[in-house]
Amino acid sequence: MSVPASVVMQIRSALERAFAPSVLEIVDDSARHVGHPGARGGGHFRVTLVAEAFRGRSSLERHRLVYAAVAPLMSSAVHALNIIARTPEERAAPEEHATDDGAANQTRRQ
Repeated sequence: MSVPASVVMQIRSALERAFAPSVLEIVDDSARHVGHPGARGGGHFRVTLVAEAFRGRSSLERHRLVYAAVAPLMSSAVHALNIIARTPEERAAPEEHATDDGAANQTRRQ
């Protein structure tokens, strides 16, 4: 199962508007969640962003900003996001920040 490409474009548009990221990668992981009870209610995505907007913010603050940017999609088109949100310096030296965002994942409750 994969979601329509238009959903990925909507996510991309929302994140570009909110953060003007230097790096933005969106991976549709929906096929890996077939059979999962929430899979029928929206897609599962991995999002990697590198943006100045994250400078000086905790991992939790960064995730809240990302969720706020895609909030309209969370009620239907998106079920879950796995977010990696870094500053340009963190992107240049990811091994120093491996625990910063790597395991973060939040699922919309049904």
